[in-house]
Amino acid sequence: MPERKTYIVEHLDPELGQWSELEYIAIAEETQRAGNTFMLSSLPEGFKVPEKLSRIPAFEAERRGVEEIYGGEAKERVCLLDPQAERDLSPDDKREFDVFLFGGILGDDPPRDRTSELRKKGFKGRRLGPVQMTTDTAVRVTRMVIEEQFTLNKIPYVDFPELKFNEHESTQMPFRYVTDKDGKPIMPEVRIPLSLLISEEVNVSTLPTYEDTASRIWMRRYWTG
Repeated sequence: MPERKTYIVEHLDPELGQWSELEYIAIAEETQRAGNTFMLSSLPEGFKVPEKLSRIPAFEAERRGVEEIYGGEAKERVCLLDPQAERDLSPDDKREFDVFLFGGILGDDPPRDRTSELRKKGFKGRRLGPVQMTTDTAVRVTRMVIEEQFTLNKIPYVDFPELKFNEHESTQMPFRYVTDKDGKPIMPEVRIPLSLLISEEVNVSTLPTYEDTASRIWMRRYWTG
């Protein structure tokens, strides 16, 4: 039976933004397919888990912080994904760690050292390379290294891709993404009618899927140190 791994985002924001929600859903769905666990920890009182996320069996919500959940000797099996760590994550870390910890979705560009709050708690750290990633990408890369035994330099990436919305509009994403078999960056997505694109307040949980439109909102929340 494969060894079960746990991926934890220590949720440092007081609320869950709509785009963060889609990233968490993407992480939970991929984790479910791999037969592992995705957890949000340190959730504040009154935090409401989105319904779609709560329905994914791999997902767990925790009020406790990671240092409380994995205290004592169990702490030694927790790996903090830390941009300032001295060593890169490698396939050999599968034997050393059971839990992989990420420091929250905080949306800073340029990045600030948000992971320092977890670093101070003494968790062992590993790097995912020098280029900033979104949170879902960071979890995806970690899973590929640990579960699929990729080395970081063998994972297919694209850095700072340009996304075109139409003939005249595009934007460059300032992050590294894993690419799919067609060489396109893997990102959370939701299809919505064009009329909703003009609104800045879109409730992701209630959006229907519109198969007859190519309009997409691409999520741009960030994994930062």
